[in-house]
Amino acid sequence: MASRGLRVLLLLLLLLFVIAADADDAIRDDERAPKSESCNNPFQLVKVKNWVDGEEGHVYNGVTARFGSLLPEKAENSVRTPAIFANPVDCCSNSTSKLSGSVALCVRGGCDFTTKAEFAQSGGATGMLVINDAEDLFEMVCSNSSEANISIPVVMITKSAGEGLNKSLASGRKVEILLYAPPCPLVDFSVAFLWLMSVGTIVCASLWSDLTTPEKFDERYNELCPKESSNAETAKDDFDKEIVNIDSKGAIIFVIAASTFLVLLFFFMSSWFVWVLIVLFCIGGIEGMHNCIVSLTLRKCQNCGQKTVSLPLFGEISIFSLVVLLFCVAFAILWAATRQESYSWIGQDILGICLMITVLQLARLPNIKVATVLLCCAFVYDIFWVFISPVIFHESVMITVARGDKAGGEAIPMLLRFPRLFDPWGGYDMIGFGDILFPGLLISFAHRFDKDNRKGALNGYFLWLAIGYGIGKFFCPMFVLKTCLIFPFIGTRWLKLCFFFFTRVHVRPSFVYKPVLCKSLDPPGIEVLFCGCRCCKSCSLSKALFSIKKN
Repeated sequence: MASRGLRVLLLLLLLLFVIAADADDAIRDDERAPKSESCNNPFQLVKVKNWVDGEEGHVYNGVTARFGSLLPEKAENSVRTPAIFANPVDCCSNSTSKLSGSVALCVRGGCDFTTKAEFAQSGGATGMLVINDAEDLFEMVCSNSSEANISIPVVMITKSAGEGLNKSLASGRKVEILLYAPPCPLVDFSVAFLWLMSVGTIVCASLWSDLTTPEKFDERYNELCPKESSNAETAKDDFDKEIVNIDSKGAIIFVIAASTFLVLLFFFMSSWFVWVLIVLFCIGGIEGMHNCIVSLTLRKCQNCGQKTVSLPLFGEISIFSLVVLLFCVAFAILWAATRQESYSWIGQDILGICLMITVLQLARLPNIKVATVLLCCAFVYDIFWVFISPVIFHESVMITVARGDKAGGEAIPMLLRFPRLFDPWGGYDMIGFGDILFPGLLISFAHRFDKDNRKGALNGYFLWLAIGYGIGKFFCPMFVLKTCLIFPFIGTRWLKLCFFFFTRVHVRPSFVYKPVLCKSLDPPGIEVLFCGCRCCKSCSLSKALFSIKKN
């Protein structure tokens, strides 16, 4: 059962979900950079293989410049070449070190990238590695409109990669470099698994109550409001207390609060701050995983929860629920301890999916009006903090926070990820929780609306919205996805509204929908399906908005 503390945690986690976004590892500075025939190369991601005294070392990643020669796609078509630091190390003047037949290592700064390359090339270097002063990759462009007569490959590597090479060279060992640029596959099949996880999470969350406690759930939605028993009323009240209903004002305040929190993260992001997010994610994941396991198990074995034990502070608790809780706590701790390992994505996805299913059970949209406000605000939120914020803050606030530039190597856990199994570059395909939760709120609402209206799968909205979400995952950019769902739903409803209006039949659309099913017939021949008040007997045709059906 959800408590007040769980609701607070839910809202806080929702606040954090919307900041999750995909981030690029390369900083682009190419929009206003001058281009010419010799300075218009496509950027290539580069594999930098190295050998220390003949023993193969760690493979580093880099990116080529707009100028210079292109690299081969296969390692066997490239040449293994000695590496040496230029002197001076910034390559801004002729090097006193012998660079002939070697790859020149230079540090960033002191002069333009093209100037560095010209001095390295004039010294006989076969290539140049520029060591960045940070852990990202800066895409090197030409600084003026003159022709860049560079015929050697120019590659930037990260600060840590440069430190690794420098450590080997400083100890007097021989370092050899091989550069090649394997292309990324046109189709990444790992995306299909991420698609299944995101769509499956929303569908499971929408149907969760049907899958776990269908009989009790149907009773709550099919109770007749004129004559409810006291026990049924009490059960319904307890169920309603667990739900966090989002209203229009709350949706606007939520987006404003999320923006404030995002700016705070932008200015004060640090490793300890990310650790706070990790702890909150673990707490939410434990609650979500516990809820999913217990509800699914009790669906098949109702006797499992009958044995109880009394504990201090907690009171009487089911032994089965306690065992599951301890298992979930151990699972979350294990994931947190191994979150840097290559297999940690499995635990992160399990905790995240369980958490989102629980969130979509507790947070609900009361009607399509609130859905419109929330999703439109979320759309504006994404557009502003991704594309407009660089005008004010000189860099994208959303991307900077999601990338975790100041997080000391820690990553924000509020996303699903899946390894790129067929990509030579490895890495992960990711999707933020916000891109699942916001559409999920609308699709879950559609399922409840269809159920209350007793619509079939083909006549309702849930199936088509779920299909639309799946299609949108392929064709809509992530920041548009939230709004790709809202417009078909609004348009369909208002087409119905216009049809009934012109046939002089007044319709109560889902903009003021309330899940109260009434059975009274007043006047005869008209069935009141959705009454605006709590008790059907107090409704009047002159004041209530309602849907009607002619005999």
